[in-house]
Amino acid sequence: MQTNPISAARLSASVIAVPPLARDRAGKICRSENQRMIRYLEQAGITTLLYGGNAVLYHIRPSEYAKFLTMLVELAAAETLVVPAVGPAYGTMMDQAEILKDYDFPTAMVLPQKELSDERGIETGIRQFVQSVGRPVVVYLKHDGWLSPSTLGRLYRDGLLSWIKYAVVREHPENDGYLSEILENVPSNLIVSGMGEQPAIVHLRRFGLVSFTSGCVCVAPRLSLNMLRKLQAGDDAGAELIRRQFAELEELRNRIHPITVLHQAVTSAGISDTGPVQPLLGELPPDRLDEIAAATGCLLAIEQRQ
Repeated sequence: MQTNPISAARLSASVIAVPPLARDRAGKICRSENQRMIRYLEQAGITTLLYGGNAVLYHIRPSEYAKFLTMLVELAAAETLVVPAVGPAYGTMMDQAEILKDYDFPTAMVLPQKELSDERGIETGIRQFVQSVGRPVVVYLKHDGWLSPSTLGRLYRDGLLSWIKYAVVREHPENDGYLSEILENVPSNLIVSGMGEQPAIVHLRRFGLVSFTSGCVCVAPRLSLNMLRKLQAGDDAGAELIRRQFAELEELRNRIHPITVLHQAVTSAGISDTGPVQPLLGELPPDRLDEIAAATGCLLAIEQRQ
């Protein structure tokens, strides 16, 4: 596992995969199926893994967190950067800080807590977490205005910010005043587009963000990585063609549920058996499985031609 401090060059080296966390039928974390997922991504050239919402770390048991981290350390290749998430509750993330001290992950992502929180409290919590764990954090911006640009600037200048995952949904992503203001306070090469392939072209080209995260990369990693390389080479037309190839599965994720559809897609593709989705999320209704399998099959067929 890669343990060096994270640089802008490191962020730009790969699409940042956000994979599901496979569990067995008893709900236990399944080492063999997670290994299959990791190897599938690594063999396609993906070198950065972020375990957060798609892994349902919002609901991970405190008693299994250390086992989860140990598994990631043991399974990741030497050149693979792995970022686990913490939180979203303050008490949870502070207990997780104590566990993380025993591992060499260069950063961790703080899951966003919208309820029972405010900006001053969030900043204080991040500062206390960083002080406890002794390393900077990834800030996950999922809600509009969750942290002000000036607060993000303070975290950056104080050395507490590793990078930002920007995932505020806009109907027209090219018109994003919040992101524009953030870029006045934090360098663009430390901000990653956080919503998959669909807004990535706008985010990288118009706003200069450094890379993008993706869930569907878990189905088509070579295709997703090819899109990033085309953007970096200035081939926007080629990147747009690839973006459209991800659109059908992404639209299903948006219409049904982004996490549960991705879990099912990875299983349907035969990449890894992700097992049951962890409560408090429910399983997909049976009448949705065929359309997810069809969209996944189309994307996988394109991937296999890469």
